[in-house]
Amino acid sequence: MSELMRNPRVMKKLQGQIREAFKGKAVVTEADLQESNLQYLKMVIKEALRLHPPAPLLVPRESIDQCELEGYTVPAKSRVIINAWAIGRDPKYWEAPEEFRPERFEDSTVDFTGSSYEFLPFGAGRRMCPGFNYGLASMELALVGLLYHFDWSLPEGVAEVDMEEAPGLGVRRRTPLMLLATPFVPAAVA
Repeated sequence: MSELMRNPRVMKKLQGQIREAFKGKAVVTEADLQESNLQYLKMVIKEALRLHPPAPLLVPRESIDQCELEGYTVPAKSRVIINAWAIGRDPKYWEAPEEFRPERFEDSTVDFTGSSYEFLPFGAGRRMCPGFNYGLASMELALVGLLYHFDWSLPEGVAEVDMEEAPGLGVRRRTPLMLLATPFVPAAVA
């Protein structure tokens, strides 16, 4: 929601697509989501997870044998920690990496399965997060519900969203996101 509030064009486009896809429904269910083809929703979630991965540092691994990585020798039995936060912002892989641009995932093969090493919000390989499908479904359903049923604005006197992050195991904002929700009642339901 923070990134959507900072990027009103993205918010408007996503909210419009959601409201068009579920026009006339009182409640959007998981089954409704599965039947829909909201590609822009998926792109927005990918972009949010690229910039704000759930765990900025992935679970440590240990090298079995000595190996070479990018010209560096990694001795056997070395602890390796992958910085997913830094990878998601690396200009070697992402054009304008600090900008929130969901369209970068349009026609892209980058996905959540861990096969795209420039995008690792849930890790990779056989030890990637076992709950990533549940997490994605939960994010989609929550975001669709919030954008379908409400119009959002910043409180009076707040000009922009403070995106400063707090240190910790997960990525979170230093200050809570405070928004005003105005109920939206779909025309056929009213």
